Amino acid sequence: MSHSADQALAIAVLTVSDTRGPDEDTSGDLLVDRLEQAGHRLAGRRIVRDDVYEIRAVVSAWIANPEINAILTTGGTGFTGRDSTPEALAPLFDKTIDGFGELFRHVSYREIGSSTIQSRAVAGLANATLVFAVPGSTNACRTAWDKILKNQFDASFKPCNFAELLPRSREGHDKTETQ
Repeated sequence: MSHSADQALAIAVLTVSDTRGPDEDTSGDLLVDRLEQAGHRLAGRRIVRDDVYEIRAVVSAWIANPEINAILTTGGTGFTGRDSTPEALAPLFDKTIDGFGELFRHVSYREIGSSTIQSRAVAGLANATLVFAVPGSTNACRTAWDKILKNQFDASFKPCNFAELLPRSREGHDKTETQ
């Protein structure tokens, strides 16, 4: 579904990987394609190493930007020694969106069975910006977008969605007040 300009969100995409460059970033490509097909605008795109401080630096800059409504990260959500996306993001959240990780694993279970338990998909609200961290596989990104995020970023999706709640999330700490 396409959105009018006032319903479209500005969404940034961050790929967390020690091995992927722009030519190998199929997960980031999928997220960019999906968000643009849905009528949203790509607000930024980066690839960083799986390092807590590099991840946090990029996401912090994006959540400080009043023009960015949402951030999608892909990668770094597993259990290897380098996987650190949840640890990088958690301190930035004003509120966690616990249901996202739960729902992602529920939906993913139907596709990959008990292997979904290894996903540490997380989400939160940081400075009135939605932040979602999904696994780095292209299939996981497809599942997250097609089964969850597409509807939650659609202001016409009922009974509720994050797109229509975003303006109210600014109550008490509007990003534009500090400019």
